[in-house]
Amino acid sequence: MKAVKEISYEIVETSNIFDPRNPELGKIPGGRRCPGSRLVVMDESVDRLFGSRVRKYFQFNGIAVKYLTLAGGDEHKTVDQMLRVASRLTEVGTDRVGTPPIAIGGGVVQDVVGMAASLYRRGVPYVRVPTTLLGQIDGSVSAKTGVNYEGCRNRLGTFAPPPRTLIDRSLIATLPERQVRSGLGEALKMALIKDPYLFTLLEEYGGQLVADRLQDTGTAAASRPGREVTRRAITAMAEELQKNLWESDLKRIVDYGHTFSPIVEMTALPELFHGEAVAMDCVFSAVLAARRGLLPPEQLRRIIATVRGIGLAPTHSMFGDADVMNQALTDTMRHRDNHQYLTLLRNIGDTVFADDITEEEIRATARAIDRLHHHPETNAADLCSTRLAGTPH
Repeated sequence: MKAVKEISYEIVETSNIFDPRNPELGKIPGGRRCPGSRLVVMDESVDRLFGSRVRKYFQFNGIAVKYLTLAGGDEHKTVDQMLRVASRLTEVGTDRVGTPPIAIGGGVVQDVVGMAASLYRRGVPYVRVPTTLLGQIDGSVSAKTGVNYEGCRNRLGTFAPPPRTLIDRSLIATLPERQVRSGLGEALKMALIKDPYLFTLLEEYGGQLVADRLQDTGTAAASRPGREVTRRAITAMAEELQKNLWESDLKRIVDYGHTFSPIVEMTALPELFHGEAVAMDCVFSAVLAARRGLLPPEQLRRIIATVRGIGLAPTHSMFGDADVMNQALTDTMRHRDNHQYLTLLRNIGDTVFADDITEEEIRATARAIDRLHHHPETNAADLCSTRLAGTPH
């Protein structure tokens, strides 16, 4: 027996999404009519900032909805949170197709609601409204849902792309700078693996993008770097996922920055944001590539400088711990069918896969990263040098 199912989902860019005169938020995917109540799930921050506007929107448009507010933060990305959503779907009377829930919030809410929807009645459609930069440029395109389990990031999850995602870049204007920087960590990943021009934008405008919350109202407004960074990051991710949505091919360049970071992120939780850990992984992997002679030292210098220009730390003490890094690679290999399939840079925007990284290479890279952590002035050429082997702090 062989069956094929075509999957399509739309990502709609809009503005003033909570304006009652904007029809996008109330639309049902596929143009169907809604026969009953829908569940609207927000995280606490979104409810505090936009809750009254969201409620007025649905009231003004005569759309029957019920509400659930969840705690945000990766420490709340749990099975229990997901089951709370499932229980509320029952209380609301969610139909198999006609009353899709709406998730308004950051990546945690998107993943939790998405997983609940994918399991409820063996799958009901849902609508995403990401309110963080990370959610808009990364999660908005993803087909995956998940919750953390037994200390592991996204250990339980499903493939369940929603038929409709709404992007309103103006929502980013309300974010703390740290969340904007974290989101730019994912944009950096996409720049490094496939878009040199996106990297140039981050390199040139990094600090301004953060201060301006990508709203293009600052000194760089004429070139609209915020809009361009958002658009290019989303487009690049969509291009990569479209050809391998179900991850049947485990060689994925979009896994760059996600080989060593999960174990650090979960161990340090809630110290590190996701995008912060991803950026640190990007630097670790870039140093590894440079030490292999793949990435020119000048390119490594630009990468580290750009990370700092965004306001992100290029590393963390755990990335300088060789045992932790080797453990991270071992754990990630289980997710890649016991292969490393490690994406390495040959240049900014140009990658190659490696499946022969040795434990000693990881140790040597960790020593270089440890040097960078304790001596931030260390230059890129020295990070590539074997002279660092055994160098004390």
